[in-house]
Amino acid sequence: MKTAMIRDRFLAIITLICLGVASLIGVLSANFDHAYHIVNQYGHDIEMYGYGIYSRDSFFKATIFVGTDVGILFVLVPLFLYTYWQYIRKNDVQSELKLISVYGVALYYGASLAFGVTYNQIFLVYLVLFSSALFGMIIHIKNIMSTNAYNITKGLTAFLIISGVALFVAWLPDIITAMIKGDTLSLIEVYTTEVTYVIDMGIVSPLCIMGIVLLRRKDSLGNIVVALILKLCMIVGILLVSQTICQIVAGVDLPLAALVTKTLSFVVLAGFAAYFNRKLYLHIGKDK
Repeated sequence: MKTAMIRDRFLAIITLICLGVASLIGVLSANFDHAYHIVNQYGHDIEMYGYGIYSRDSFFKATIFVGTDVGILFVLVPLFLYTYWQYIRKNDVQSELKLISVYGVALYYGASLAFGVTYNQIFLVYLVLFSSALFGMIIHIKNIMSTNAYNITKGLTAFLIISGVALFVAWLPDIITAMIKGDTLSLIEVYTTEVTYVIDMGIVSPLCIMGIVLLRRKDSLGNIVVALILKLCMIVGILLVSQTICQIVAGVDLPLAALVTKTLSFVVLAGFAAYFNRKLYLHIGKDK
């Protein structure tokens, strides 16, 4: 038991440190006056960021990264610290499930950095963050597999279906358009693939459907899947706001259609996620 506790706290501390370091360095890279142009491997003229840890990333993507880092530093880092403190103090199913969901958001952030950002001096921080968040989450999932499954409602079912479909609505048209034209993605810029599409459509969207199936089968794993999805939706809603503000300040041209379909829609989903998240934990709090 003592060894397990040491391992658990070690992973939590490492995850928290890596979250803080990666996001802080990203925030300190917020300088939009060093842009320059290059021709990428596809023959397109691309504006590069040219400053800080994202100096070799495109201007469009780097402003998104900086906006994400702002949200992570001022929202996720304090939330992770508070959630872990609550877990140590209470050590119950409710607090542990909350910790798992926060680990899940840290894992999403770590994967986005490790696979999506151009290689830089703190790549090892991204790697360690990805690994510690993954294994920290797995350890706690094992501890609460025996809890009773949440009684899924029609409202939550509809929310999960809409969330899963929304990811395809947001990203799939870009892929289909590129396939029809026989060209690369319109915003591929200096990258070889779009990691966000892989994570959102390949993992997050199927998890939405899996959560419905598991809860309908009264499988307690459904509690974990749904808690992960809800917390991720809530945090992503916040991150999209900070990303959009950062891009506007940087002077990035954001079409109104994109703001509505890819920002406002996810912010609305984040509000619904907060509502269903509260109901989930109220149920778990009673189920003791």
